[in-house]
Amino acid sequence: MIETLISSKTRIKLLLKFFLNSQTTSYLRSLESEFGESSNAIRVELNRLENAGMLCSKMQGNKKIFQANTGHPLFAEIHNILLKHIGLDHVIENVIKRLGKVDKVFLIGDFSRGMNSQIIDLVFIGAIEKAFLIRLIEKVEALIHRKVRYLIYSSEEFVDIDWSKLETQPFLLWARD
Repeated sequence: MIETLISSKTRIKLLLKFFLNSQTTSYLRSLESEFGESSNAIRVELNRLENAGMLCSKMQGNKKIFQANTGHPLFAEIHNILLKHIGLDHVIENVIKRLGKVDKVFLIGDFSRGMNSQIIDLVFIGAIEKAFLIRLIEKVEALIHRKVRYLIYSSEEFVDIDWSKLETQPFLLWARD
Protein backbone atom coordinates (compact mmCIF):
# COMPACT_ATOMS: atom_id res chain seq x y z
CA MET A 1 0.00 0.00 0.00
CA ILE A 2 2.53 2.62 1.11
CA GLU A 3 4.84 1.56 -1.74
CA THR A 4 2.41 3.06 -4.24
CA LEU A 5 2.58 6.44 -2.48
CA ILE A 6 6.30 6.49 -1.77
CA SER A 7 8.48 5.07 -4.53
CA SER A 8 11.76 5.08 -2.60
CA LYS A 9 12.17 1.85 -0.62
CA THR A 10 14.97 3.51 1.36
CA ARG A 11 12.67 6.38 2.37
CA ILE A 12 10.01 3.89 3.51
CA LYS A 13 12.60 2.07 5.63
CA LEU A 14 13.72 5.37 7.16
CA LEU A 15 10.15 6.43 7.93
CA LEU A 16 9.49 3.08 9.60
CA LYS A 17 12.75 3.35 11.51
CA PHE A 18 12.18 6.82 12.91
CA PHE A 19 8.41 7.39 12.90
CA LEU A 20 7.11 4.18 14.50
CA ASN A 21 9.08 4.79 17.69
CA SER A 22 10.06 8.45 17.94
CA GLN A 23 12.74 7.61 20.53
CA THR A 24 14.74 5.64 17.95
CA THR A 25 18.07 7.17 16.98
CA SER A 26 20.59 6.03 14.42
CA TYR A 27 23.51 7.13 12.27
CA LEU A 28 24.44 6.56 8.64
CA ARG A 29 26.80 3.57 8.99
CA SER A 30 24.46 1.66 11.32
CA LEU A 31 21.60 2.23 8.86
CA GLU A 32 23.82 1.01 6.02
CA SER A 33 24.43 -2.33 7.74
CA GLU A 34 20.83 -2.61 8.97
CA PHE A 35 19.24 -1.89 5.59
CA GLY A 36 21.90 -3.59 3.47
CA GLU A 37 21.98 -0.61 1.13
CA SER A 38 24.65 1.80 -0.03
CA SER A 39 25.50 4.68 2.25
CA ASN A 40 24.94 7.11 -0.61
CA ALA A 41 21.28 6.10 -1.12
CA ILE A 42 20.64 6.35 2.61
CA ARG A 43 22.48 9.68 2.89
CA VAL A 44 20.38 11.20 0.09
CA GLU A 45 17.12 10.21 1.82
CA LEU A 46 18.36 11.28 5.27
CA ASN A 47 19.25 14.70 3.84
CA ARG A 48 15.82 15.02 2.18
CA LEU A 49 14.00 14.16 5.39
CA GLU A 50 16.22 16.45 7.45
CA ASN A 51 15.85 19.35 4.99
CA ALA A 52 12.07 18.88 5.15
CA GLY A 53 12.30 19.18 8.94
CA MET A 54 11.06 15.64 9.50
CA LEU A 55 14.32 14.47 11.07
CA CYS A 56 16.54 16.21 13.60
CA SER A 57 20.24 15.53 13.91
CA LYS A 58 23.02 16.12 16.39
CA MET A 59 26.72 15.38 16.36
CA GLN A 60 27.96 12.76 18.79
CA GLY A 61 31.71 12.58 18.36
CA ASN A 62 32.22 12.09 14.64
CA LYS A 63 28.76 10.57 14.10
CA LYS A 64 25.69 12.46 12.99
CA ILE A 65 22.79 10.96 14.95
CA PHE A 66 19.29 11.22 13.47
CA GLN A 67 15.91 11.12 15.19
CA ALA A 68 12.32 11.91 14.21
CA ASN A 69 11.25 15.51 14.74
CA THR A 70 8.14 15.00 16.87
CA GLY A 71 7.41 18.72 16.57
CA HIS A 72 6.93 18.51 12.81
CA PRO A 73 3.30 19.22 11.84
CA LEU A 74 3.04 15.92 9.94
CA PHE A 75 4.63 13.70 12.60
CA ALA A 76 1.35 12.36 14.05
CA GLU A 77 -0.16 11.77 10.62
CA ILE A 78 2.90 9.91 9.33
CA HIS A 79 3.01 7.85 12.53
CA ASN A 80 -0.67 6.90 12.06
CA ILE A 81 -0.14 6.02 8.39
CA LEU A 82 2.70 3.69 9.38
CA LEU A 83 0.56 2.06 12.09
CA LYS A 84 -2.06 1.40 9.42
CA HIS A 85 0.56 0.14 6.97
CA ILE A 86 1.78 -2.41 9.51
CA GLY A 87 -1.70 -3.30 10.71
CA LEU A 88 -1.28 -2.05 14.26
CA ASP A 89 -4.42 0.04 13.92
CA HIS A 90 -6.33 -3.27 13.58
CA VAL A 91 -4.51 -4.69 16.60
CA ILE A 92 -5.57 -1.68 18.66
CA GLU A 93 -9.18 -1.65 17.43
CA ASN A 94 -9.85 -5.39 17.32
CA VAL A 95 -7.72 -6.73 20.17
CA ILE A 96 -6.70 -4.18 22.76
CA LYS A 97 -9.96 -2.23 22.98
CA ARG A 98 -12.04 -5.43 23.09
CA LEU A 99 -10.05 -7.10 25.88
CA GLY A 100 -11.36 -4.63 28.44
CA LYS A 101 -8.95 -5.04 31.34
CA VAL A 102 -5.77 -3.90 29.60
CA ASP A 103 -3.74 -1.21 31.39
CA LYS A 104 -0.91 -0.81 28.87
CA VAL A 105 0.42 -2.38 25.70
CA PHE A 106 4.03 -2.07 24.60
CA LEU A 107 5.39 -2.73 21.15
CA ILE A 108 8.71 -4.58 21.34
CA GLY A 109 10.91 -6.47 18.89
CA ASP A 110 11.76 -5.40 15.36
CA PHE A 111 8.99 -2.82 14.98
CA SER A 112 9.98 -1.02 18.19
CA ARG A 113 13.46 -0.69 16.67
CA GLY A 114 11.93 0.63 13.46
CA MET A 115 12.59 -2.46 11.39
CA ASN A 116 9.95 -4.03 9.17
CA SER A 117 8.94 -7.55 10.08
CA GLN A 118 6.23 -10.12 9.50
CA ILE A 119 5.96 -10.52 13.28
CA ILE A 120 4.45 -7.97 15.67
CA ASP A 121 5.69 -8.43 19.26
CA LEU A 122 3.51 -7.02 22.05
CA VAL A 123 3.60 -6.91 25.85
CA PHE A 124 0.16 -6.71 27.49
CA ILE A 125 -0.16 -5.36 31.03
CA GLY A 126 -3.38 -6.04 32.95
CA ALA A 127 -5.88 -8.74 33.87
CA ILE A 128 -6.20 -10.43 30.51
CA GLU A 129 -8.20 -13.54 29.65
CA LYS A 130 -5.72 -15.52 27.56
CA ALA A 131 -8.28 -17.65 25.67
CA PHE A 132 -10.17 -14.56 24.51
CA LEU A 133 -6.89 -12.85 23.54
CA ILE A 134 -5.89 -15.85 21.43
CA ARG A 135 -9.21 -15.77 19.53
CA LEU A 136 -8.91 -12.04 18.87
CA ILE A 137 -5.30 -12.32 17.72
CA GLU A 138 -6.14 -15.16 15.31
CA LYS A 139 -8.75 -12.94 13.65
CA VAL A 140 -6.38 -9.97 13.41
CA GLU A 141 -3.53 -12.09 12.02
CA ALA A 142 -5.78 -13.20 9.18
CA LEU A 143 -6.76 -9.59 8.54
CA ILE A 144 -3.26 -8.04 8.57
CA HIS A 145 -1.26 -11.03 7.22
CA ARG A 146 1.31 -10.80 10.01
CA LYS A 147 1.99 -12.96 13.04
CA VAL A 148 1.33 -11.42 16.47
CA ARG A 149 3.42 -12.67 19.40
CA TYR A 150 2.70 -11.50 22.89
CA LEU A 151 3.71 -11.58 26.54
CA ILE A 152 1.21 -10.99 29.34
CA TYR A 153 2.05 -9.43 32.69
CA SER A 154 -0.23 -8.49 35.55
CA SER A 155 -0.08 -4.91 36.79
CA GLU A 156 1.92 -6.15 39.80
CA GLU A 157 4.42 -8.02 37.61
CA PHE A 158 4.81 -4.96 35.37
CA VAL A 159 6.72 -3.13 38.10
CA ASP A 160 9.39 -5.84 38.05
CA ILE A 161 9.86 -6.16 34.27
CA ASP A 162 13.52 -6.07 33.30
CA TRP A 163 13.34 -4.67 29.77
CA SER A 164 17.03 -5.46 29.17
CA LYS A 165 16.16 -9.17 29.11
CA LEU A 166 13.80 -8.50 26.21
CA GLU A 167 16.70 -7.04 24.18
CA THR A 168 14.47 -4.36 22.73
CA GLN A 169 13.35 -0.76 23.05
CA PRO A 170 9.80 -0.93 24.38
CA PHE A 171 7.41 1.55 22.84
CA LEU A 172 4.16 2.38 24.63
CA LEU A 173 1.56 1.60 22.00
CA TRP A 174 -1.56 2.05 24.09
CA ALA A 175 -2.49 2.99 27.67
CA ARG A 176 -5.78 3.17 29.50
CA ASP A 177 -6.81 6.79 29.99
